[in-house]
Amino acid sequence: MEDSPVLSWKVAGLLLGLLVILATALVKPFGVSTQYVVTDAIVLHNAAPSVAESNEYLNKYGEKADWGIGYGWMLVFGMFLGSGISALATRRFRQRKNPALPAMWKEQFGDHKGKRLIQAFIGGMLLLFGARLAGGCTSGHMISGISQLTVGSFVFGASIFASGILTARTLYRKRSSS
Repeated sequence: MEDSPVLSWKVAGLLLGLLVILATALVKPFGVSTQYVVTDAIVLHNAAPSVAESNEYLNKYGEKADWGIGYGWMLVFGMFLGSGISALATRRFRQRKNPALPAMWKEQFGDHKGKRLIQAFIGGMLLLFGARLAGGCTSGHMISGISQLTVGSFVFGASIFASGILTARTLYRKRSSS
């Protein structure tokens, strides 16, 4: 791959910090996972209002004010748009017709792409469930929460790193030779 412009992690961190300050000042601290709950609540409030109103969790997120496209989905769409623009601007956007599996994955689990996709989907669902259980996602806790010095966000951050290390060590441990 040819050398392409890359944004320094220092500049990216500074820009992210400015974005957090701007978002918090203009709207509110940001996070993404709540929008999925808001959407579920909106659908349920319209499809089965009595069920939605009897569910304390969904009732909390199904307010009429949440029913527009709103801030949350703009952030979700903005992440896709912004990452696409960034990839194009740095000339790092490339479409892979047949993405290769990482060598570590193939060594541990074989070269079954379907198995990897299924496990990635399951992992993503568990991550989203855990994020909602913790009251926010990595962007909500790690970026917005820690920048506001929220104790729960520091606990979340430490837990994410610890569980990530343990999971990687468990998944990628060397198999004993048979």
